[in-house]
Amino acid sequence: MSSVKGTLRQLLKELCLITSEKSIREAPLARYIRMQYEMYKVTDQQLCKAREEMKYMAETYLCYLQSQRRYNDIHKCYHGKGDRSVRETADMIGYKLPHDPKTPQ
Repeated sequence: MSSVKGTLRQLLKELCLITSEKSIREAPLARYIRMQYEMYKVTDQQLCKAREEMKYMAETYLCYLQSQRRYNDIHKCYHGKGDRSVRETADMIGYKLPHDPKTPQ
């Protein structure tokens, strides 16, 4: 049960990160997701396969939203901005350039 609530919290958190609305609780998409969670709630007297399907779909959408956010972050960081110097490229991927030996003058 707690994993279902955790998935719901994570879904709402991801929606909060991608939406421009001030309150995610009042967003139509968030209301729809909560309504779906309530509709497939299991009681003591019924065992519902749809709940397992709902959990699977929620985890799938959560994975999708997290992956899209990470992709956009990576794309912003590494997307080509024209020519870069060797130093900028090395810094971007974590390499250090050897120091240039001093030339005699």
